[in-house]
Amino acid sequence: METNHPDNHIYREAKRKVKELKEFYIHFFVYIIVNLFLVARYVQGGDSLYDMDNYWTAILWGIGVLAHALSVFVPNFIFGTDWEKKKIRELMDKYK
Repeated sequence: METNHPDNHIYREAKRKVKELKEFYIHFFVYIIVNLFLVARYVQGGDSLYDMDNYWTAILWGIGVLAHALSVFVPNFIFGTDWEKKKIRELMDKYK
């Protein structure tokens, strides 16, 4: 694709988004596989499935997966759509 082509920016954005999605899906898949392995290990080891100590890895890592999902699927969740532009403008006005 030509560098000065008008769709080049759109292509780069789409490619970046696909990369983000792929990284999230890999992260989520590894999370599921590792936690299934841990639960199976607890069951085989005779640990109770009702013992909360067995789930801290899943809980804490799950918070990380949730944060990752929010950053991929709801990228403007915290800062809003134009936050960065507004902040740049605000700082430029401040330092004039």
